[in-house]
Amino acid sequence: MNPYRKEYRWADLFAMVRNLSKDAEICPDDFRGRTVVITGATSGIGLAAARKFASQGANLVLVNRNEKKSVELCESLRTEYHTACEYLLADFSRLSDIHVAAQRLSNLERNIDVLIHNAGVYITQKTFTQDGIESVFQTNYLSTFIINHTIREKLKKQNSGRILYVNSEAHRFAWLGLYLDDLRWDEHRYSGLMSYGSAKMAQLLSMLKYAEYFQDTGVTINAMHPGNVRTNSGQNNSQAYKFFKRILVDQTARPIDLPTEAIYYLCVSKNVAAMSGKFFNLTTEETPAPPALDKAAAERLWNISLKMSGLHEN
Repeated sequence: MNPYRKEYRWADLFAMVRNLSKDAEICPDDFRGRTVVITGATSGIGLAAARKFASQGANLVLVNRNEKKSVELCESLRTEYHTACEYLLADFSRLSDIHVAAQRLSNLERNIDVLIHNAGVYITQKTFTQDGIESVFQTNYLSTFIINHTIREKLKKQNSGRILYVNSEAHRFAWLGLYLDDLRWDEHRYSGLMSYGSAKMAQLLSMLKYAEYFQDTGVTINAMHPGNVRTNSGQNNSQAYKFFKRILVDQTARPIDLPTEAIYYLCVSKNVAAMSGKFFNLTTEETPAPPALDKAAAERLWNISLKMSGLHEN
């Protein structure tokens, strides 16, 4: 039986469907001289967001896995937009890499004005990292938890800053909530959609806790669904999956400038400066699935995440 059955509303589902065809609000303000951190910035939405912020005068710190692409991207942004760009190397399938990158961000001697959690993977076959954690959960969720937890005191002392998850309506696939006692999918049937949706659900649950932590500090944390845009996500999967994605998914993809403008709006616009703990479909606020609002599950996930990450509360 679904413990959230009575909390689901058809109106929320219909609103989601309507919102999928909406455009993003546009923010005309520049972001000159401010520092923006983006994970997974060498392709897709992350790359488009990096170029957008650079075009508006922001200084960039990019957290990527590929050094060659990172060097080329920073050189391109410096040349084209005359802005500062640096990168940190981290493979989010390694907890040690995540911790090192998070600590380096914490040690930055300037404010982090925006942190965009964009890096992620979609895997159709169950795999585990060298840390023994299911790959999608670690890469898409646990990396964000570790980074947020490590820099949270820095952000709090700044008394300003915005964190944005590039999340997904796919969190709704975890319609029964997270299997908090089976995050390795030993007792439940694994699928790409379920693992991806569960990782995105975990982001939303952690957002509840971080929004509470940052309350009245000037720091906000929100999540957004970017819509269906053509990226290279899932290229490590089977030929059958890639064919399906190319023929069906990519054919209905919308322009990548839509999520790019949405990200910029949510990270810069004064209209949403006081909003925190919210889920957006592009720039339209939306009610997420009921399991994403479960504060008891958020508390359990928080404690599990601390243990899995090797982190401790102060």
